[in-house]
Amino acid sequence: MQKASSGTRVSSRHDDQTSDRRGGRTVNRQVLADHVYEELLTALMDGRLEPGAAVSIDGTARELDVSPTPVREALARLEHTGMVRRVALKGYRVAPVFTREDFAELMEARLAIEPVNARLACARLTPERLAELEQAVSDLKSAPRGPSFAEYKDYLEADERFHQLIAQQTGNQFMVAAYAALGGQVQRFRLFGGVGITDAEYAIAEHQSVLDAFSTGDPDKAEAAMEDHVQKVRARAIADAPAD
Repeated sequence: MQKASSGTRVSSRHDDQTSDRRGGRTVNRQVLADHVYEELLTALMDGRLEPGAAVSIDGTARELDVSPTPVREALARLEHTGMVRRVALKGYRVAPVFTREDFAELMEARLAIEPVNARLACARLTPERLAELEQAVSDLKSAPRGPSFAEYKDYLEADERFHQLIAQQTGNQFMVAAYAALGGQVQRFRLFGGVGITDAEYAIAEHQSVLDAFSTGDPDKAEAAMEDHVQKVRARAIADAPAD
């Protein structure tokens, strides 16, 4: 992982402060945490941090020239996605890439949650939210799909945004929380490291089908389209996943 540039040097390392100072200007701690999260996520997705490798909080802080606090916050977020795991008395380690069994369990959970989200969201759909869904699909179509994470992270963001918007539109805080708990789905994209997005044409067409179903205002059609999409993602992901 590359070190932060000299223009992003942090001179203050006090964990009780809500900001650090970079190049003479105050930088909000959340901005720092976001920066560290992106750096670590990129290293994980590109395979520079290998499965099982230890991730040192102090070492990462020194490498990125930040205090340990934003590193802890970034690692906590990554733990939620399933990308790293916290081991008692040993700190954080990079999680193994999902096996076929892991993917099967994840997709089973998605099948239990996301079609219902689509039904509820379609019944409550507003013109503003439909426009946001349309934008997400448009962004998905135009996003690069190259071999490095830097080249396909916009694709991943548009994909995730589409599903999050639907969850949020349910108006049900528990469904939103249930969807948020599926953070491990980012693991599927680890399979694309070094080759780029391999199923984009299929996935884009499926997102378009879900969007078309939403456009009809028919909750049954929205639910069926989402179920079809998740089923097909499941089949592709399990086919590409390493053996148990």
